[in-house]
Amino acid sequence: MKKKIIAMLLAIAPLWVFAAGGQGPHLDKANIDPNNIQSLQRGAGLFVNYCLSCHSASLMRYEHMGKDLGIEETLVSENLIFTGGKIGDLMTVATAPADSKLWFGIVPPDLTVIARARGVDWLYTYLRSFYRDDSRHIGTNNLVFPDVGMPNVLWELQGIQEPVITTRKEHDGTKTKEVSLELVEPGLLTPTEFDRAVRDLVNYLDYMGEPAKHERRELGTKVILFLLMFLVLAYLLKREFWKDIH
Repeated sequence: MKKKIIAMLLAIAPLWVFAAGGQGPHLDKANIDPNNIQSLQRGAGLFVNYCLSCHSASLMRYEHMGKDLGIEETLVSENLIFTGGKIGDLMTVATAPADSKLWFGIVPPDLTVIARARGVDWLYTYLRSFYRDDSRHIGTNNLVFPDVGMPNVLWELQGIQEPVITTRKEHDGTKTKEVSLELVEPGLLTPTEFDRAVRDLVNYLDYMGEPAKHERRELGTKVILFLLMFLVLAYLLKREFWKDIH
């Protein structure tokens, strides 16, 4: 018995260490809408224009994406395929892994299930948290993912941000430093428009991680409604049978 207790304590010990390590950066709510087809279509456009040049989505086919998002095959071929591929191809990149590692220090990960791995709030905050850092070879850094090898690919839309450090005094007299970001060079979009664009992109990444999620939820709702109706009928049938017995 003692051995089992010790084994259980050792198993959950890493969770205690993780909890004691801090809560990590504050994450803004993505507030995506998986049912908004227009948002998903805009997100798909942003993905192929700004992400697919380095990051692949090797579990998603252009044809599947087009059908799910209500985009005709001709429009997908003309506006969303830039690699010379075909409508039935997987969404892969033409950049060689060796070149990617040379440029960024690491091969950019596949993004098919990145939303399931990181979470939509993390992605939404991360993509909006790049700032200028001249000490790094790529010229940028990120508050959510410090020293990340990825440059700010959305800088043209967002503009350039710089960190602002403020000191806050607590009730007990201790001082804590807080870092916020200030837009010093505007981009093509206003901050509100950029937030919406990132929300669309994250919405698409969430869809890509589980394309059948919407259909599965609709089917689950129908099954639950059927079971509730069957429960009512079964109860009425039970009362009818037991009426004659009593």
